[in-house]
Amino acid sequence: MAVLETEKRGQIFVVRMNRPEVLNALNYELRVSLAEAWTEFRESRDLEVAIFTGTGRGFCAGEDMKEALKDKTPGGRAIPLADPFREGTLEKPVIGAINGFAMGGGFMLVEGTDLRVAAETAVFEVSEAKRWLLGGYNHGHVANVAYPVAMEMALGFRFTAKRFHEIGFLNRICPAEDVVPTAVQMAEHLLTLPPAARVNTVHMMRRMRPSVSKAHERLAEKLHAHGALSDLLESRAAFAEKRKPNFKGWDDPNDRFSLPELEG
Repeated sequence: MAVLETEKRGQIFVVRMNRPEVLNALNYELRVSLAEAWTEFRESRDLEVAIFTGTGRGFCAGEDMKEALKDKTPGGRAIPLADPFREGTLEKPVIGAINGFAMGGGFMLVEGTDLRVAAETAVFEVSEAKRWLLGGYNHGHVANVAYPVAMEMALGFRFTAKRFHEIGFLNRICPAEDVVPTAVQMAEHLLTLPPAARVNTVHMMRRMRPSVSKAHERLAEKLHAHGALSDLLESRAAFAEKRKPNFKGWDDPNDRFSLPELEG
C-alpha cells in the first residue's frame, strides 16, 4: 500500500497521506513521497490548486515517534530532496482538508495551507512542548491570535475544530464525509478567478502573514538547547512504551535559574 496517494481532477491536485494505521505519522518514506508530490505540483503547467488531506481518523499525527526512537533522530532523518510545500516555494494555493487529528508536525502541515476546511470532529495540537525543550512559540504568533491563546497553543493544549473555527484559524467546518467535497468547491471557486489575480493574491497574502523576528529566532535556538537533551529521546520512548516519562529537566540544576535573554 502506497503511503501517499495523489489524484488529478482537471487542474486540481489531491494529495492524500495514507498511513491510517498510525494516523498518517510522518515517517521517512512519507516525507520523501510528499516532497516528490509537491515538486510535481510546483513544476506542473496544468495543475493550479492542491487539496491536502489524509485517510482514516487522522490528518497527520506528526513525527513517527517509533521510527525516530529507533534511529535516535528526534524529528526524523533528513530527506535527500527539497520539499517545496514545507520550504514555502510553492506559488500555487493549497487547501487543507483536515479529516481528523492534526498533531505536532501534522499541525505544522495545516499551518502551511492557505485555506482550511476541517471535520467537526478534528482535533489539533501543537506538540513541541511535549517533545522538545521549547514549546511551539511561533505558531500562535503566525496565526495572529491573542497572547493567551498563543500561550495555550505553545504549551501543548488541544483545540477542537469548533474552537479553531471561532478564532479564525479555520475557514469551514463540516461533517467528516464533506471535508474533501467542500475543499473541492473552494478549489473550483479559485479556478474561476483570472489566473494572474489568483497567483498574485496568494503571493501577496502570504507575504502579509506575521513572522518571527531574527532576535526571537536566536533566542529560540538557545532555549532549544537549554536543558537536558536526553529528555528529547525520553519523551519519545515514553510515548512508544505508553508510560509516564521520567524527565531530567536540566543537566545542571542551576540552569533552571539562568535563562538566556532576548538580544537586539
